[in-house]
Amino acid sequence: MSKLCSGRVVIVTGAARGIGRAHALAFAQEGAHVVVNDYGVSADGTGSSSGPASDVVAEIEALGGTAVANFDDVASWDGAERLVATAVETFGRLDVLVNNAGFLRDRMLVNLGEDEWDAVIRVHLKGHFAPLRHASAHWRSVAKSGTLPDARVINTSSGAGLQGSVGQSNYTAAKAGIAGLTLVAAAELARYGVTVNAIAPAARTRMTEQTFATTMAAPAEGFDAMAPENVSPLVVWLGSAESRDVTGRMFEVDGGRICVADGWRPGPTMTKSARWSPSELTPVIKDLLAEAPSPVPVYGA
Repeated sequence: MSKLCSGRVVIVTGAARGIGRAHALAFAQEGAHVVVNDYGVSADGTGSSSGPASDVVAEIEALGGTAVANFDDVASWDGAERLVATAVETFGRLDVLVNNAGFLRDRMLVNLGEDEWDAVIRVHLKGHFAPLRHASAHWRSVAKSGTLPDARVINTSSGAGLQGSVGQSNYTAAKAGIAGLTLVAAAELARYGVTVNAIAPAARTRMTEQTFATTMAAPAEGFDAMAPENVSPLVVWLGSAESRDVTGRMFEVDGGRICVADGWRPGPTMTKSARWSPSELTPVIKDLLAEAPSPVPVYGA
């Protein structure tokens, strides 16, 4: 039987541990050739090591799959370019980019330092943009040569990016930016045969081990609802040919749950044929808010 991603070439960033590792193994099990990218940093983004990515490549090869390690920093412009080149030069093509890499530096807003803000915005937001930019240029070149790609981008946002999270203003801002970037990229890249979607996963990883120190109540005996492997089936499907009609979407995924997130859209509206004055807005705003649904609470509020 043909596997869902047979022959497809997939880049997974931050693929040495947690959700990224689960993605890389799941794609390999479905027949994909995988570029396992990881800079090998600690949980707070310090240090680097080639060992973790190499270990995942060895795991994939032990299962009979094909993979190559890449150790570039995805938030480096040149590093992201080398990452895309690794896929094309090793396997002759690129079909799927899974942007997953990231780390946390959590603090309450009044204690958050500039370096902690910059570091998290850099690895999450620029670390999504830079690989996406270089992959997009590759796919545009392929399309202009006369062969329309059947390519996929899967970005990684978060419930924090959709709803906010106390103590994570830097992470929340980055993940919200990724959600917006996904919408724009989906609109711009459709002409080149590229779909762009995002996930907001919840799973037990190095970044969430304190939050998910205990397993959620399992709906079925033996099911670990917070295992990172629960997230990967959706990502593999989004990377397959089956998803070519799906783009510009955000999916929340955790345990056995998949939810299509319903983002910002126009709600209750009041209009008049002249400029409003501040003094008349009190009843107007009260009426509008009375018609609008209550916002989803910020995590940790």
